Amino acid sequence: MALDLINYQDKAAKAVKMFWKSRNQAQTKQTAQGKVDAGNRGAVTAGKNMDGFITLLVELTKANGLKKAKIITDGRTPLTLPGFFRPTKMWDMLVFNDDRLIAAIELKSQVGSFGNNYNNRTEEAIGTAHDLWTAYREGSFGEVPRPFVGWLMLVEDAAGSRSPVTDRSLHFPIREEFQGASYVERYNLLCKKLVQEQLYTTASVIASPQTAVRNGAYSEVLSRFSVNVSIDSLN
Repeated sequence: MALDLINYQDKAAKAVKMFWKSRNQAQTKQTAQGKVDAGNRGAVTAGKNMDGFITLLVELTKANGLKKAKIITDGRTPLTLPGFFRPTKMWDMLVFNDDRLIAAIELKSQVGSFGNNYNNRTEEAIGTAHDLWTAYREGSFGEVPRPFVGWLMLVEDAAGSRSPVTDRSLHFPIREEFQGASYVERYNLLCKKLVQEQLYTTASVIASPQTAVRNGAYSEVLSRFSVNVSIDSLN
């Protein structure tokens, strides 16, 4: 049976426009109220900027044979799963078939402050997956097949994320693939390795400029790990 992509490219563009619009509105609101967060924090702390992608994933899930699945996208407690190294972890989207966990999806974004935030996002992605799979191994989700675990990153397409980055390591050489790689390229490498090491079923990064608030422009950094592949793996 062919996968029903429900015109996902146009819907993804709509989600991108919603992302930038939500960020802009959040910053404007905080400025008007006299609340100023450091850097871009005002746009990040104000709400769920990736909701457009959640809507897209829900539509795709329902369109491809999982119409009766229980899809959870809202509420701290309903979106929480047990961990192993920590008590719980809140995800962005969970899918159940009866009581069996089918999928857990994490959505992230980064706008500006690429250096420190890239490291933080990398550590979060690795730690979250390791915690989940250890809990799974220890029977926290019952004796069930491995669930789908997805990770999607939207990174600002800008000079700071596209320019080569220089790192220094005093004692041992940095791996060759990282030498001179931009932050967009490093996110691409991260996604590739997350899947290669079976930490995630699929991991994707898309790049989008701030001007995409007008037209929803975005690029899938590597087609092999694109939104298309993510959708295919979920079903």
